[in-house]
Amino acid sequence: MSRRWARSVGLVGPEEIRWSIASRPGRSTPRSRAIRRSKLGASPLGLQWVIGGYALTLGAGLIIGGRLGDRYGRRRMFLLGLGAFRLASALCAAAPTIESLIVLRLAQGLAGAMLLPQGLGLLRENFSGKELAQVFGVFGPVLGLGGIIGPVLGGGLISADLFGWGWRTVFLINVPIGVTALIVSWLILPKRPGDRSVGIDLTGAALVVASSALLVLPLNFGQERDWPLWTWLSIAAGLAGFVGFGLQQRGRAAGGRTPLVVPTIFGRGAYTVGLVGIALFFSALIGTQLVLTLFLQIGHGFTAGEAGLGNLPVAIGTAVGGALSGAILAERLGRVVLQLGAVIQLGGAALLWSELGHDGPFSIWGIVPGIALAGMGSGVVIAALFSVILAAVRDDEISSASGVLTAVQSIAGSIGVAIFGSVFFDGITTGSAEQAFRHTLTVLVVLVVLLVAFLALTFAFPKKARADSHDTSPVPVA
Repeated sequence: MSRRWARSVGLVGPEEIRWSIASRPGRSTPRSRAIRRSKLGASPLGLQWVIGGYALTLGAGLIIGGRLGDRYGRRRMFLLGLGAFRLASALCAAAPTIESLIVLRLAQGLAGAMLLPQGLGLLRENFSGKELAQVFGVFGPVLGLGGIIGPVLGGGLISADLFGWGWRTVFLINVPIGVTALIVSWLILPKRPGDRSVGIDLTGAALVVASSALLVLPLNFGQERDWPLWTWLSIAAGLAGFVGFGLQQRGRAAGGRTPLVVPTIFGRGAYTVGLVGIALFFSALIGTQLVLTLFLQIGHGFTAGEAGLGNLPVAIGTAVGGALSGAILAERLGRVVLQLGAVIQLGGAALLWSELGHDGPFSIWGIVPGIALAGMGSGVVIAALFSVILAAVRDDEISSASGVLTAVQSIAGSIGVAIFGSVFFDGITTGSAEQAFRHTLTVLVVLVVLLVAFLALTFAFPKKARADSHDTSPVPVA
């Protein structure tokens, strides 16, 4: 990716271009040092890893994160994860190179994997019955609100360029918020001992991490290197690794040892099909969100703040669709609500295709109906997806089953970033609106294919949603 493209996505500025051309080895000025601190150059591959790497390690670590909470206590692991996440955020803000930022984002994802499972676990430990339902009634909308505020706030911080820090403020904002949360959590979270009899399956955890990496790595590198043989072998090895994980869990349970997940969930056809469906849906969702941002910034010169606002119709549409689905449709329609949501998304994609092909100068308002409709369809699906799939498992399997679903959701987000990012960047040689337009249309074709495949799979899902799965909503992927 040229520096012109990188500048358009807020990772490098014109000052750095001039500095890099004019400077010589050994020469350094306060201005040049400040520019190097505040700007990074990023290739398309680097950009994909910065975004997708976090989701990869988050998903790969979620299951063992929950087990660590069982063994050592959820309060302890919550505080540890929260502290580690804030430290990783501060280090990301100070990253001197794109390579170091990618490594630190991977570490940040692992910290998030230690943190997120404890939140739901703490709620279940301290509330029950109607009170628990009321708590999750607040918890769900707060997660949804974060999805709306996040892109707008992040884009605004980058555009504001506070103290000349640029994108680094997106990570720095986590530090004071995290310190406050750490103090409050230390003071109010009840102390409950963990169960030291719970075993930690390190072999199973290593299998998940390795299989995830083997799957995502070639999806990121394949397009850039024209899909050599090793990329296909790596994908095959990753898929085989997940099969091996299921067999390993079954053997561990048969031997009387504690598995990471209850292995019987993989013998339930509707649930297994649901895993594939979630992977298709969330890879499409996260991938298209990335491409929308790239299309606005690379193709039409939007600032990071403007692109964040450009994503607002998607977020609002998702919130509206989720509210309708969760409050009215899911309980009455069961899996039909997933099919309805997918059809609405396909309608949004078709409308967006028409809007993008409209003659005349581009305006964000011209694509708002299409992206808002697609967002509404996403919300309709998201609100009911987990509860429908979890209807396929027994009560004693619900914890493991929901943990695996959440992990697959996150890993699928990383896969979506790799696939859609590669499709968008393939063959782009300039930051022109015409090229961004053509590649965005190609992305829409991929989106339609994945949504149609998801729609076909929904006919194998359980017909009715699980009534008691209010605590198994998808988690946000940063």
